[in-house]
Amino acid sequence: SLLFCHPPSDDLYSSVDFGRKWQLIHEHVTPNRFYWSVAGLDKEPDLIHMEAHTPDGNVQYVTCRAQTCTEANRNYPFPGYIDISSLVVQDDYIFIQVGISPRVSETPSSIPEDLHIVSSDEKQVFAAVQEWNQNDTYNLYLSDTRGIFFTLAMENVKTTRGIGGNQMLDLYEVAGIKGMLIANKRQDNQVKTYITYNKGRDWRLLQAPATDLDGNDIHCILPFCSLHLQLHGSENPYVSGAISSKSSVPGIIVATGNIGPELSYNNVGMFITSDAGNSWRPIFEEEHNIWFLDKGGALVAVKQPSVSTRHLWVSFDEGRQWTQHSFSSVPLFVDGVLVEAGAQNQIMTFFGHFSHRSEWQLIKIDYKSIFSRKCTEEDYQTWHLHNQGEPCVMGQKQIFMKRRPGNYCMLGKDYSRILSAESCICRAHDFECDYGYERRSDGNCRASFWFNPSTVSRSCSQGQNYFNSTGYRKVVLNNCTKGVKDMYSARKQQCPNRPPKGLVLTSKDGKLTASMGSNVTFLLEFGDGTAVSYSNLSWTEEGIKHIYKSAGLFRVTALAENTLGYDTTTLFLHVTCPVEHVQLLAPFVIIRNKEVNISAVVLPSQSRTVTYFWWLGNNTEPVITLDGSISHTFTSEGVHTITVQVSAGSSILQDTRSLVVKEFFKSLLLSFSPNLDEFNPDIPEWRQDVGRVIKKVSDFPEEHLLVAVFPGVPTAAELFLVPNKNQSDDRKKCEEELEKASSVIVTALNQNLVEFELKPGVRVIVYNTQLTLAPLVDSSPRHSSSAMLMLLSVVFLGLAVFLIYKFKRFDTFMVPSFSGDDWLGGSERQHAENHSERVHHIQRTHGEGAGCQGQE
Repeated sequence: SLLFCHPPSDDLYSSVDFGRKWQLIHEHVTPNRFYWSVAGLDKEPDLIHMEAHTPDGNVQYVTCRAQTCTEANRNYPFPGYIDISSLVVQDDYIFIQVGISPRVSETPSSIPEDLHIVSSDEKQVFAAVQEWNQNDTYNLYLSDTRGIFFTLAMENVKTTRGIGGNQMLDLYEVAGIKGMLIANKRQDNQVKTYITYNKGRDWRLLQAPATDLDGNDIHCILPFCSLHLQLHGSENPYVSGAISSKSSVPGIIVATGNIGPELSYNNVGMFITSDAGNSWRPIFEEEHNIWFLDKGGALVAVKQPSVSTRHLWVSFDEGRQWTQHSFSSVPLFVDGVLVEAGAQNQIMTFFGHFSHRSEWQLIKIDYKSIFSRKCTEEDYQTWHLHNQGEPCVMGQKQIFMKRRPGNYCMLGKDYSRILSAESCICRAHDFECDYGYERRSDGNCRASFWFNPSTVSRSCSQGQNYFNSTGYRKVVLNNCTKGVKDMYSARKQQCPNRPPKGLVLTSKDGKLTASMGSNVTFLLEFGDGTAVSYSNLSWTEEGIKHIYKSAGLFRVTALAENTLGYDTTTLFLHVTCPVEHVQLLAPFVIIRNKEVNISAVVLPSQSRTVTYFWWLGNNTEPVITLDGSISHTFTSEGVHTITVQVSAGSSILQDTRSLVVKEFFKSLLLSFSPNLDEFNPDIPEWRQDVGRVIKKVSDFPEEHLLVAVFPGVPTAAELFLVPNKNQSDDRKKCEEELEKASSVIVTALNQNLVEFELKPGVRVIVYNTQLTLAPLVDSSPRHSSSAMLMLLSVVFLGLAVFLIYKFKRFDTFMVPSFSGDDWLGGSERQHAENHSERVHHIQRTHGEGAGCQGQE
């Protein structure tokens, strides 16, 4: 059977006829997160485990059979949503991530930065966890047999960055010997290599070789000097990597390393051990790739691909002596070697190139001729596994069979590698600290500061039994018996009678749920003056629904009691309501290179978490804040656009405003006779319609006059007198001319010379409220008000008509009509015939400078 995930939609298909026909299993499945059934665990051999996406963008863990994977036949082993790319089906375990940290003994309440499953074989999970304060190191944790409770095995395990940029943990599991691990640990700014024979319960440094290749003594004394190994595997499957071992020859390990106070990547050589790490010997002064031939009966070594060679070296005595053989007449850069398996096939295939520009070369070698005969019983000897002389490793004495070093015979088919395994009497080193306990300096396991040993299991009910931990647990797969086993093992005890305990409140799917003891009276107060009470309530699986009528922070309390006592708990709920409206508040005209405050008003104004994205001018990246206001400085003149996007929960709203940036300007606040308020419905459309009615004149330069009408009543507006954009070289003259123009306008307003007819019989007079004496945006109280910032509509051209309606002997201005919602462009400008006579009287008597035509 075959499984195939088809991009770009990532639909999953299966085939049972070697790919001739394909059947759709599920749409939108995460690539590389689908698995066939686990042999021995899943009942159906065609069961598929997959990580599927829902239409609303969430991810679920789904299982179904390949040929009947319809919606009705799909199962959801985990009821909720999971994190994307987190499903792993490996050995006896299924892993998913739901945003909750693993229950590890050292950091029970912290969320790890990163977590990787190192291995899950031998009925135990190895997890590498990177804490918030770690960069290139991880902490190694080991689980119990259920894969639920984790204890710390080693801190600060070093990582090595691979070719693809991925982090590889410097941890090596030795093949053929269970419980034996080698790790590189960072300690006091140094990296050292450690070895364990009991799955991380005890670690020690590696003893360096006594002599070098020339027979000279090496003076390396522990713990100041030791052997350090490079433990990263090879990403190329055709090279051996920095370290290698083989289950068919337990105890032999070949690795690249150095001797000294710490791990180094300079002056490295090749080292080998024949007794499972108890003693080491140097074999090469340079790095080599080393492979096992004939199921480990012989070793073959070739220089690294960076050096061309014509020779290979073969050893039959576990690396003590090496014989040189030529495999090519021309030096070859060896990129890899394929050692073909099989008892009847002794072929090695070398592939590489003669130079960096040459084509690939393949060289096949039949190494059968280097063996003189097949091995017989006399060619084997026994080897006792030990740890520095201690014969009991992982709770048993193991005796292995291996070929005598130096015998040139071929192993051929598999042979019995473990001759015998005898269980040992249990001792203290066969037990590690249990979950919630840590080893102190005296070697004993004591409860961690956060763990209460007297806590009874939540599943423990009256009349049942539970296992009370002594602080120790036997190392997984340790085979020791008797001895101190009973003293260190958990003790079976009867669950005591107790009052309600472990009352917990959670919020789920808008409902309030509680987990509690049995047969109790239950009182729940929601924090808004509402409370409910239940008698003899034994479970609340369906939850208790409550609807809050307002947003805010509420303190929810629960009380559970029976005849033996009571328990209470508290939950703080942050109730929010969706954002319905956002309004951007900003001045209409500002000064260049002067900081301006911009605000966003969110409605309803209930307490909640809101994120603001500010797009200012021509910026390609937004400014992100949690505050509804921001300060910004515009460095160029012209019309600039500001957009704010408000994100609250799953909703996103936005508002956009335009503002004018000038080097300087003058402004006047305008008010109107009260009769205008009677006809003001306070909507943008009405203000725009009024502007269209009164803007009948268009014979004025539009770049000098801007008018903004504020929302609300009483009706008010602000008039801006701005210079021409090309004024930088003649600013003083322009300022004087703007001052003269504003004086003329103020005089006309103060003499009630500006008025207009709203409708027959209704005449509206325009007044001057206040004059800004300096070109400062925020100098006027009206500028700082929300009405000033909320330019919902503007009637520029209309107000121009107000100002020129009875002006006589004054330079002409054009007024562009602008609104907080949109610009009213020049196409809407019209000439009214009934006003032509009044317009005719507006003549230039105030000077040619009114237009501020400066030169750039």
